Amino acid sequence: MYLYRQTETQGIIEDIRNAINGEYSAIQCYQKLAQKAPNRQQREQIQEIRQDEIKHYQRFMQIYTSLTGQQPQPQITEECPDNYTEGLIASFKDEQETTDFYLEFSEQARTPYIKEVFRSAAADEQNHAVWFLSFLTIK
Repeated sequence: MYLYRQTETQGIIEDIRNAINGEYSAIQCYQKLAQKAPNRQQREQIQEIRQDEIKHYQRFMQIYTSLTGQQPQPQITEECPDNYTEGLIASFKDEQETTDFYLEFSEQARTPYIKEVFRSAAADEQNHAVWFLSFLTIK
């Protein structure tokens, strides 16, 4: 289904593995942040963001499995700060960096499905960054 040369495929697989690990780390972190949220509105919004991350994680897992025939073994690659404000700052920065990574990956992908999955995820990540920034600036 996916038409890539072997060396291209290795780079794509590594990038997708990194995306899986990033999403897996975010899912764990956002659960922790939601529990520390100071009010119901922030808690619910963080849970909604977490649901988006779960959706990305599942899609990336499907792509990885279809390319390799194997299930990846996700790992937490980014620690989540214990302090709520520090967690928001780290999450904001991570979402911004992830947006750039996903857009770049999308532009280089040759398969329309992979291109669209990463483009859509990038849009979600940018939206998440705005929410985290709003939690930091609107009191």
